[in-house]
Amino acid sequence: MDALRLITMNRQALLRGHSLETLTAEVWEAQALSRAVGALLAEQGPRELRETALALSSPGGRTAEATELPVPCRGDPRAVRLTRARDVEATLLALAELLGEVGIALVGLACGVYQEALYWASVEAIDAADEARDRVLDMLRTLGESPGRSGRGSAAELR
Repeated sequence: MDALRLITMNRQALLRGHSLETLTAEVWEAQALSRAVGALLAEQGPRELRETALALSSPGGRTAEATELPVPCRGDPRAVRLTRARDVEATLLALAELLGEVGIALVGLACGVYQEALYWASVEAIDAADEARDRVLDMLRTLGESPGRSGRGSAAELR
């Protein structure tokens, strides 16, 4: 499945999520999706993105850490269906927007919780989403600086 479609599904579900359970599940989905996109780009993406993409997908980085937020048992994340990114630039733009929305949703969660452990877990998840978004924005800057690349349609299709 194309990355843009999965990102759109995640964004829509995040916007519909009003319960703690739904919100945390979609934060978990967004984290899994950012790791999967990073892994795909590290393996098949433009050469100049591979190092940053690998850092995005790395299990050792904060962006790849599971948060302490309570996540309902859901099985595999949607991200396991990722097979391609038809437009790398559009995918990265959409992923940056999703991670920004995740951060905003988590700020709302942190402001509304009364359990200290849940508050701090939300803060950690905000930091993780912010770090992932920074890496995605770094890749977008790198794409914009690459010779021979101009505009959205110039990025190679990944299958």
